Amino acid sequence: MSGVARRDALALVAWTALLALATHSVVRYRWWIVAGYVVVAAAVVALALTARGERDAPVPRTGGWVPSAALAVVGLVHLGLAPFTYLSPGAATTVQVVLAVASFAAAGLLLPGRGGSRVLALAAAGLGACATGALVVTGDPAPRIDVWVILQQAADAMADGESFYGHRWVGSPGISDAFAYLPWTAVLSAPGRWLAGDVRWAMLVLVLVSAVAVAAVGRWRRAGVAAAALLLLAPGSSTLIEQAWTEPTVLVGLALWAWLVRADRAWWSVLPLAVALASKQHVVALLPLLVVWPRFGWRRTLAAVGGAGVLVAPWVVTGFAAFWHDTVRTMLGLPPLRFADTLYTLVLNETGVRLPLPVVGLAVLAVLGAAVVTLRRRSVGLAGLLTWCAAVLLAANLVNKQAFYNQFWLVGALLLLAVAASAGSLRPAERPGRPGRRARPAGPRADASAPPSPSAG
Repeated sequence: MSGVARRDALALVAWTALLALATHSVVRYRWWIVAGYVVVAAAVVALALTARGERDAPVPRTGGWVPSAALAVVGLVHLGLAPFTYLSPGAATTVQVVLAVASFAAAGLLLPGRGGSRVLALAAAGLGACATGALVVTGDPAPRIDVWVILQQAADAMADGESFYGHRWVGSPGISDAFAYLPWTAVLSAPGRWLAGDVRWAMLVLVLVSAVAVAAVGRWRRAGVAAAALLLLAPGSSTLIEQAWTEPTVLVGLALWAWLVRADRAWWSVLPLAVALASKQHVVALLPLLVVWPRFGWRRTLAAVGGAGVLVAPWVVTGFAAFWHDTVRTMLGLPPLRFADTLYTLVLNETGVRLPLPVVGLAVLAVLGAAVVTLRRRSVGLAGLLTWCAAVLLAANLVNKQAFYNQFWLVGALLLLAVAASAGSLRPAERPGRPGRRARPAGPRADASAPPSPSAG
């Protein structure tokens, strides 16, 4: 196995451990879950620090059995680890079995020598995700979580031509007086409510679109398709949909951004990045990385920020006070939750001490600073950049007062995007301007028998 293949295998191991821990963490605090997160974070930072540029990476041989092995392990995790759910025991078991069967099916279809089965593998994963999504939405029609209540009623407010900032949410078991997200979380989820009665249908569609983008980032090669299938079949994915957690609204923007960057459409990629920035606040933490990464740079980053400003402007202009209260004051004032598995809550639960803000900020800035320095000093490809993005968000999660499965799911999704970007890196003969051999098309059959390209990170 080449060095690049070993790095991708380590990334998949880190992803599996992260999602298994996150699945078990809902809703319980265990010190060893936090310790596991720290180990995964160390592995992700190590991967980011050793990232290479596309032109510097050696030409690897195919990952061979690694994509199938990762999916098979995920199938075993589904059978052995029950996710949190409000479904009946029988329905919950059905969800586990369907996800496991879909994982094993995708693993078999992606075995070496079955290059023509990649589309079927992604279809099997998509069917598994759709079936389990439908089971949790119909089996738990009114989940007892404030996120679902808020998104449902925000969609109704938009349909009535009203702003959802400053609203009071009827029947919310948690936050009842704020829409704590940026407005495009509501915009992207509302069609599920308008067309099918439930915002969770839109969340499922966003995950499906993101998976197709992941496969496209990987140029539909085996490892890229496997990364897309793993996104659809991730441990705990049924809980993500059932609870209406909002990270799919961010991921779809970041995944489409990565696809357009991979396709040398960097200026077009500004648009989905602006949507991601207009959906949730913490995407701002990734902007310094994009500024110093030469393939994107400060001009495109500034354009994306400006685009996000335009997307958010209607709600800011029509009710700034309510917008500021909901998205800034409410988020900063959220209390620590002792069942969140973070370093902040570990220290709080074990010692009674609340970490001061400077300590929390220093931990995030240390990882962010390392990312910026590395990206400025060394040629790092798309996979390396995405790995650094995952590392920064993972560090932020670990010192947060509240961080749950959904935040760690987004970190895992960025790791899968990095694996796909590694698979989709151009081979030397394919690079623009290189004389000699003609580049192969980047369609689903582009590497049915040829070894994959060198890693971008």
